[in-house]
Amino acid sequence: MSPASIPPAEQPDSPTGVDVGVPGPGTPDQQDDRGRGRSRVGRVLRVVVPSLLALAWVAVAGIGGPYFGRVDEVSSNDNTSFLPASADATRVQQRLTDFTGDDVIPAVIVFAADDKLTAGQLTELGEAVKRAEKVDGVADGASPVIRSEDGRAAEAFVPVDSDADVGEVVAAIRTAVTDKTPEGVTAHVTGPAGFTADLKEAFSGIDGLLLGVALAAVLVILVIVYRSLLLPILVLITSTFALCVALLVVWLLAKADVLVLTGQTQGILFILVIGAATDYALLYTARFREELASRQDKLAATRASLRSTVEPILASGGTVIAGLLCLLLSDLNSNKSLGPVAAIGIAFALLAALTLLPSLLLIFGRAAYWPRMSRRSRPQTDPGISGLYARIGDRISRRPRLTWIVVTLALLAGTVGVTQLRADGVPQSDLVTTTSDARDGQRVLADHFPGGSGTPAYVITAEDDLQRTADVLLADRGIDSVAVTAKDSAAGTLPVTSDGIQQAGPPGGKPAEPTVSGGDVLLQATLTDPADSVDAEETISRLRDRLAGVAMIGGETATAVDTNAASIHDRNLIIPVVLAVIMLILMILLRAVLAPLLLIIATVLSLGTAMGVSALMFNQVLDLPGADPAVPLYGFVFLVALGVDYNIFLMTRVREEALAHGTRAGIRRGLAITGGVITSAGLVLAATFAALAVIPILFLLQLAIIVAFGVLLDTFIVRTLLVPAVTLDIGRRIWWPSKLGRAPEPR
Repeated sequence: MSPASIPPAEQPDSPTGVDVGVPGPGTPDQQDDRGRGRSRVGRVLRVVVPSLLALAWVAVAGIGGPYFGRVDEVSSNDNTSFLPASADATRVQQRLTDFTGDDVIPAVIVFAADDKLTAGQLTELGEAVKRAEKVDGVADGASPVIRSEDGRAAEAFVPVDSDADVGEVVAAIRTAVTDKTPEGVTAHVTGPAGFTADLKEAFSGIDGLLLGVALAAVLVILVIVYRSLLLPILVLITSTFALCVALLVVWLLAKADVLVLTGQTQGILFILVIGAATDYALLYTARFREELASRQDKLAATRASLRSTVEPILASGGTVIAGLLCLLLSDLNSNKSLGPVAAIGIAFALLAALTLLPSLLLIFGRAAYWPRMSRRSRPQTDPGISGLYARIGDRISRRPRLTWIVVTLALLAGTVGVTQLRADGVPQSDLVTTTSDARDGQRVLADHFPGGSGTPAYVITAEDDLQRTADVLLADRGIDSVAVTAKDSAAGTLPVTSDGIQQAGPPGGKPAEPTVSGGDVLLQATLTDPADSVDAEETISRLRDRLAGVAMIGGETATAVDTNAASIHDRNLIIPVVLAVIMLILMILLRAVLAPLLLIIATVLSLGTAMGVSALMFNQVLDLPGADPAVPLYGFVFLVALGVDYNIFLMTRVREEALAHGTRAGIRRGLAITGGVITSAGLVLAATFAALAVIPILFLLQLAIIVAFGVLLDTFIVRTLLVPAVTLDIGRRIWWPSKLGRAPEPR
């Protein structure tokens, strides 16, 4: 058989890699010149361009890779810095150094024994505190050892320089104190510095453990899905390189103070980029394999694959980026910073999936799919319209209305659990889910001292209102004692009672005076309840009402109150905005109004079920203390944006098939063709988010459960059953008001 008689889709590759075609007109010399020209162009497109793109990614990722070990240089976990500048806690924090002189973070060393502490033991404890004072990073001004009223505990306050590495300083303090603690006495380091150190320790596994678990989970799933040796490696290279480049850009922006990077944001960035890049890669690899199955030339297959996948991938990434950028409307700087950080990650995931991966697959061709596809594999006709999802589509098509009604009722039943979601904040001591020395120390403090010892509420008021403000504080049941920050005082503060400022020191000495800055003074109020407790937060809210217009209240407890209020504001504002933005993107993508509306409703229904079931799991199975107010917001943003992704993958293919075969046939064909790849993508994304649970932070554990379960729900229920059933029931009207919605169904 001559080359001219071979159908174009079945022509073998020539030695130069260019399709063998029918000779064109002209002299043999002219034909040879054109052939050599096409050969050179083909060689450039097949080898040079993809090689240059791959090398460019290798170079930039190689620069970004080492920054995994340098994230601490630009990362911050200071809760006050997350608040808006208008918050009282922020304004108080900004003025503290005007009164105290030093920018320090208090560490509270607490000792406890079963029996009353002896004089000798107290002396040894004093020596232990002196050793702690010599630790690098500890500022001047440590307090003497103070024994509790019951005599079975003692405490001391050690200021830690805020510019020092708080985690390392606290670890050194713990070692120094433990070495000198007498037998029968236990020691803990708690207070703001202690909790900061424990949080930093909990986040320490992000660079290694989290990334390793996520990549291992993805690799296992890809090997099972592809049953190929090389393709999973190429996909992982794509997602890993995307993460390296995204981290490099984020690091540089954080270093320039353009955005804020926290341990929490860092973990989400890692997971989001790995999961999203892998999902986009799965969509492209599936389409590339489909094209290779219908044509011999891999360059033609690459062009066709890019034409078919660029729109859904860009739309998918665009919905996630748009949803994340809506976080810029947040009052909380922690939420506001996550938006651009994660959006940068998604942008590079998109770029890698549409440039690096196509380049790698163009270079390797069918060898990437070996042993399921070999270089000698011949084209097939109409691949991908049989199998499990084709059978599911056939079953749904018999009773579509019954199917979507039953599924909807089941999902609605799951949403009932939302009423059990306690997302009104949790104590700082519960943020770490594993052992915490600071939490143990806080419990000892609460047993033997006023709960707020070492973590006072800071109250700034006018000098003329000092006594009036102190009287309001002392009259509140949640306040144990009040002191005013003073100059020329060895203790740094002077007690304030209803009788006025109490002077300390020898009789006849010069009385100390309050420190005055801008006509204001700083009062320190010791709370009767632990500073991170609900009762303490209620005390702060109550005092703010009573001192409105007279004083500003800050400190750890006030920061928690302001953070919760800002989180609730963000949740109520951002959720409807995200829905509107994603709805608009879907309308542009699908050229319709009704289909996007139904997709949004289905996704929100899935979100409600995920939240409801997760709430029951938090309360009844895991017995968690509650949830941060940001948990529902983050769960919403990720589930709505990512959940819509799978519906985008499905419905863009359905629309493509509907244009050729009609809507009813299109939904069955679209489900059959995309079923495997979307299921694989859902498993990958669920596995990557589930990896967040290895970091012992309550917020990340809850986010992992909500998003992983929600993604699986979207993958196996919403996209597989609900959306196809509704589409089949409505028929071509689903595309209203586009022309496709008015086109008659083929017979």
